[in-house]
Amino acid sequence: MYQANEDRYNSMSYRRCGKSGLVLPPISLGLWHNFGDVDVLDNGKQMLHTAFDNGITHFDLANNYGPPPGSAESNFGKILKSSFLPYRDELIISTKAGYGMWSGPYGDWGSKKYLVSSLNQSLKRMGLEYVDIFYHHRPDPDTPLEETMSALDLIVKQGKALYVGLSNYNAEDTLKAVKILKALGTPCLIHQPRYSMFDRWAEDGLLDVLETEGVGAIAFSPLAQGLLTDKYIKGIPEHSRAAKATGFLQKETVTQEVIQKVIKLNTIAKKRNQSLAQMAVAWLLKDDRITSVLVGVSSEKQLIDNLGALNNLEFSASELEVIELVLKG
Repeated sequence: MYQANEDRYNSMSYRRCGKSGLVLPPISLGLWHNFGDVDVLDNGKQMLHTAFDNGITHFDLANNYGPPPGSAESNFGKILKSSFLPYRDELIISTKAGYGMWSGPYGDWGSKKYLVSSLNQSLKRMGLEYVDIFYHHRPDPDTPLEETMSALDLIVKQGKALYVGLSNYNAEDTLKAVKILKALGTPCLIHQPRYSMFDRWAEDGLLDVLETEGVGAIAFSPLAQGLLTDKYIKGIPEHSRAAKATGFLQKETVTQEVIQKVIKLNTIAKKRNQSLAQMAVAWLLKDDRITSVLVGVSSEKQLIDNLGALNNLEFSASELEVIELVLKG
């Protein structure tokens, strides 16, 4: 029987999520990869144990995480039942809906029918009565924003989620959605954008909107699918994400230009006594508008390495300048 580390809160400091009453750990664990039926369940269990033992209280899922879709939630539900039920009130569990989940016209995008049905399925898979945060996973160009936001409002009022959030919404649509939710009486807690040193679209107005509206931000893909590590410095390793035929990181992305940037960034990280992954996480957390950074790991070792980022979150002006020069190439 799993017994959580009694000192788990002693070394972790938490960051307020926008202007809400909720705080989150600066590093949260994402279950996008490595928790599907194709993965080893015991490895997932050990990673979740290690996370919680080190003060990571937030686990992030979505209806379609796997593969196959739904299996990450089912496997998390098994681990929750065997390890974490006594600690449920110490956890922030989130899930999402917005991408294709089942066939037919009601299994995708942002209708009230899809979002409510999807969350009901997610709760059943995880064995939960409610999630702490429910996200709309991506904007839907064909459904009125009012319908999608009213679905989020309904879900909170039904007691199936405590808070709601948005993911992948641009600045303009985020502002509209936040205002609709505020008028409905269910404020938007958080936004989950893809954000890293190599992917900075969130800086083009989105972070300003979140700050002004008092909404938190949690960055996903902080290591650019593994590019911001020392993994690709000498080419593409055999079992890496870029070596797989499927997935979000393809071989064509790992260009010589990118590798040269990675080598230079790795040199800067070493001078800071950090791994490149640690520096990439710390670089995001230097901004107070970022509540938390979602890391996806395949081993306890990777998770512990990521947590090491918290030992040095300060950057000098000269370090930031050199990093900018490298990124702008």
